[in-house]
Amino acid sequence: MTFERTRSPPTRNWTNFWLFTDPSVSATYPEAVLQPVVLDTDVASRLHKGKLPGSLEARLIGRQSLLTFVTLAELTTWSRLRQWGGRSRQELADWLSGQVVLPGDEAVAVTWGHLSASAIQRGRPRPLNDMWNAACCLTHGLPLATLNVKDYQDFVDHHELRLIEGG
Repeated sequence: MTFERTRSPPTRNWTNFWLFTDPSVSATYPEAVLQPVVLDTDVASRLHKGKLPGSLEARLIGRQSLLTFVTLAELTTWSRLRQWGGRSRQELADWLSGQVVLPGDEAVAVTWGHLSASAIQRGRPRPLNDMWNAACCLTHGLPLATLNVKDYQDFVDHHELRLIEGG
């Protein structure tokens, strides 16, 4: 099986995030560089499509949006499973190329292990991808913007995950 490679600039990642900070954004929103937020896959998808609810959109003004490696993977998967055409996949690739991506590194893996063990001990194992997103946020001390609050409530209640809700 061969994989089609979409042509786009490389995705910005967390390690080179500060190299891409736009001074005009900092001048308009001085706190913007200091207030990054991780987008859950549902939020990233709606933002890409221009269908983000106004209540959440207002809460994200002036903030630097970040994606996790999981959201990048999920969006890529969805585009393939839903058999998007080349143009739609390229539009997604172009949008993704402008996003900062948090990696799944050793620190995130350790946090994920703690979350997983804790959830199992409470008798409430959590979905894998939600745990990865929460682990990225908790490792880096970042809030998560989501429309699926119930999916993350356990991490809020037991691990102090901060949410920016869109409800």
